Amino acid sequence: MDSCVIPLRHGGLSLIQTTDFFYPLVEDPYMMGRIACANVLSDLYAMGITECDNMLMLLSVSQKMNDKEREQVIPLMMKGFRDAAEEGGTSVTGGQTVINPWIIVGGVASVVCQPNDFIMPDGAIPGDVLVLTKPLGTQVAVNAHQWLDIPEKWNKIKLVITKEEVEQAYQEAMLNMATLNRTAAALMHKFNAHAATDITGFGIIGHARNLAKQQCNEVAFVIHNLPIIAKMAAISKAGGNLFGLLQGTSSETSGGLLICLPREQAARFCAEMKASRSSSLGQEGGVGDGQQAWIIGIVEKGSRSARIIDKPRIIEVPYRGAVVTTEGNNNNASPPEAQPTQA
Repeated sequence: MDSCVIPLRHGGLSLIQTTDFFYPLVEDPYMMGRIACANVLSDLYAMGITECDNMLMLLSVSQKMNDKEREQVIPLMMKGFRDAAEEGGTSVTGGQTVINPWIIVGGVASVVCQPNDFIMPDGAIPGDVLVLTKPLGTQVAVNAHQWLDIPEKWNKIKLVITKEEVEQAYQEAMLNMATLNRTAAALMHKFNAHAATDITGFGIIGHARNLAKQQCNEVAFVIHNLPIIAKMAAISKAGGNLFGLLQGTSSETSGGLLICLPREQAARFCAEMKASRSSSLGQEGGVGDGQQAWIIGIVEKGSRSARIIDKPRIIEVPYRGAVVTTEGNNNNASPPEAQPTQA
């Protein structure tokens, strides 16, 4: 599971706790701190938990940094982490800092819950649909941005994307990674979600398979649609199946929630996600500026497995502020019909 659930001795309560940390993957220290915090909290949100009682920060300062670099970078990273925690309704009360060859940032999130505060990720049933709350492609976007300064890498993809589009995709990826999954966690209760996980290092197919194995019922997840940050699919193809994005194996950082919802509730879930107020990350906070969500597949009877169909529909998700010109941006489309299971 994404978080450990520890029954306590008192009053039917449980301690739910998670930890995560990783190396920086974006250039902005403040945004890196926000992304790290969002990534830690996401494990709680994947279980439908919307409140966090306490956070600790784990920070490794690189011994290769000089004093000036440390004084500039580390406070910004810490501020980003704390700001995201505050947005999530919690605070950082401590942690641990060490000197290390590499910068590492992460944390621990803890909450004491009653049984109705969380949703165990094991209740999917045939007939459910799969909903994803953030687009894929963050790994491709971040690497493409780094390749702007590496001619031999840039030459492989420059025919399918402009430098301006790479910068837009990078900014979009940062914004997505720094966005909390808290709204989705709250809506999981409202729309009777049966199971969920967050999409991170194993890619969407890896996490879908892990979630399928957890189910009490004999089910299989079938993914028909892949919402991907605009132009990242083209980069993946140009790079020779770069990172396995179209096969669902490309790593994501602080990705969206993959949620099993009753078929009749899924479109309303997506609509309420879109209508919710967005976060404080430089976006307008009015109604209608919320997060997108997409119906991407179905739950059918099966052997606790997950697969992507041979030719999934690629949903090109435009950059924020861009004109929507793709047909694939209809997040309230009807769920896909079941496809024959291949032998």
